[in-house]
Amino acid sequence: PRGLLRVSTSFGFGRNVVAPALSQLIAQHPALQLRLEVFDRIVDVAAEGFDLDVRVGDEIAPHLIARHLADNHRVLCAAPAYLQRRGSPRTLDELAAHDCLVIKERDHPFGVWKLRAGSQERSVKVTGPLSTNHGEMAVQWACDGHGIVLRSLWDVAADLQQGRLVQVLPEWRQQANIWAVYPTRLERSAKVRVCVEFLQSFFQQQRPAFLKDALKKEAASA
Repeated sequence: PRGLLRVSTSFGFGRNVVAPALSQLIAQHPALQLRLEVFDRIVDVAAEGFDLDVRVGDEIAPHLIARHLADNHRVLCAAPAYLQRRGSPRTLDELAAHDCLVIKERDHPFGVWKLRAGSQERSVKVTGPLSTNHGEMAVQWACDGHGIVLRSLWDVAADLQQGRLVQVLPEWRQQANIWAVYPTRLERSAKVRVCVEFLQSFFQQQRPAFLKDALKKEAASA
């Protein structure tokens, strides 16, 4: 594989996960040239000239090819200090009375959290004094005790493990697997194939311990 490969992804996930992965990829394939761009919206890879989009979320247009990279879902969490001050919500309806940290990022409808618990599916309207289009900022605000955030396990695994955040309403979650998405015209591209295969291996090796434990518990209770 050689030549330019244009890759897109989201802000925080791109900086923390995709960029380190591509750093390792280019070391193994020096004939490749990689251009990584990050966005707060879903990229139309075919129309915008990208070869590959590393996407968190399961809503993918049928005219695109999607390769599964890793299991993932988003969870509700908050800092112990916030929960001590405001109490922990016992039902989804109680979220309306809480400060929620709203993120406008890619496939997130702003201020609406779509959540699932088993066969139940609900959409809840949330508000709060702080909102952003950058997920990392929202997580930092949550760690600072400003409210409840809905965030990918890949992004908050370390904070949950170390006690900076704790899950609330743990039975509710939002499915958000990680995918490599690319146009059908690149189905036989050696550059894309090598990158996708590398990312699958990278995500398997780098999967957070907290996520592994969570998925094992869910499989056992299914």
